[in-house]
Amino acid sequence: MTSPRPALRELVERGVAAAVGALPAPAQRAIGGRPTVIDGQHLHPEVQSMLKLMSLAKENPLSAGSVIEARRGLRRTAAVIGGAALEVAQVRELSVPGPGGPIRTRVYLPAGLPSQAGALVFYHGGGWVVGDLETHDNLCRYLAVHAGVAVLSADYRLAPEHKFPAATEDALAVYRYAVANADSLGLHPDQIAVGGDSAGGNLAAVTAQQAKAAGDPVPAFQLLIYPAVDFSVRRESRRLFGTGFVLTSEKMDWYQDQYLRSAEDQLDPRASPLLAEDLSGLPPAYLVTAGFDPLRDEGEEYADKLSKAGVPVFLRRHHGLIHGFANVLGIGHTGRDAALEAAAALRMGLAFAAAKG
Repeated sequence: MTSPRPALRELVERGVAAAVGALPAPAQRAIGGRPTVIDGQHLHPEVQSMLKLMSLAKENPLSAGSVIEARRGLRRTAAVIGGAALEVAQVRELSVPGPGGPIRTRVYLPAGLPSQAGALVFYHGGGWVVGDLETHDNLCRYLAVHAGVAVLSADYRLAPEHKFPAATEDALAVYRYAVANADSLGLHPDQIAVGGDSAGGNLAAVTAQQAKAAGDPVPAFQLLIYPAVDFSVRRESRRLFGTGFVLTSEKMDWYQDQYLRSAEDQLDPRASPLLAEDLSGLPPAYLVTAGFDPLRDEGEEYADKLSKAGVPVFLRRHHGLIHGFANVLGIGHTGRDAALEAAAALRMGLAFAAAKG
């Protein structure tokens, strides 16, 4: 399966963005202006220059007046920042039975996989409202190739058409399907991880918790990329970085209003996995945050709570980056470097699971 050919405007925007990302740091600093230093952290010049250009162009993929506009905006931005599609050996579509109907799931298979491969069930970000298989296509390709695993990307139901807990139900259904059909999918049943970015990181954490609570086989590993894990508390990072860094506090409120049914849902661990009473027995995790991200503090608090519950966890903060960096694979190097590190962590986590098994 090949990706659709990009439109001319997209090619031009992608070329401009790539050119700015390729500039030497002094030139990027010149574009970005005075260095941004908050909470003892320096915003990376590559990131600051791109934010400046977005500001001049009045572009923000997460700022739109309606659900339709927001979805359209993220797809367009993802096509520009994601870069050219990375080649994999095979891409195929699955239809996974779900509680609300079939769940479209895309499978990425890199070259050289063994007959029983490790796998990642991946949940895309987008505030449970936007995002889809296409917006995260290249990130899934990147993780598949560099971690050497099969990736199953789940197109779970979105709000506001499908409010909480629909997304959590679909997320668990796709994970259970991967485990139950491991042989026919060519997967090792004991080496299936869950992961995702932002809202997808939330769904990965919730899936691991639900699998444990239901007595299902727990995932082998959790790859949690700047996850949203608590609706109930606004932490300091949300005050510090709630404006000016793409993901705004105002937009987070909008996502919450679209996703949750009521204020009571904020306290449900299926929405706020940080609030789960017992995290013991969950799989090892690599949890990555961005220094200039409103979600930074809650993600790091979740890592701390996992660790105190006896769960092996590696917390990695990329001090100079912002929310969404994992999808910035076609501009500069900071997003690719961070995604490569995440892929390496996934590879190692599944290797340990194989050795333990």
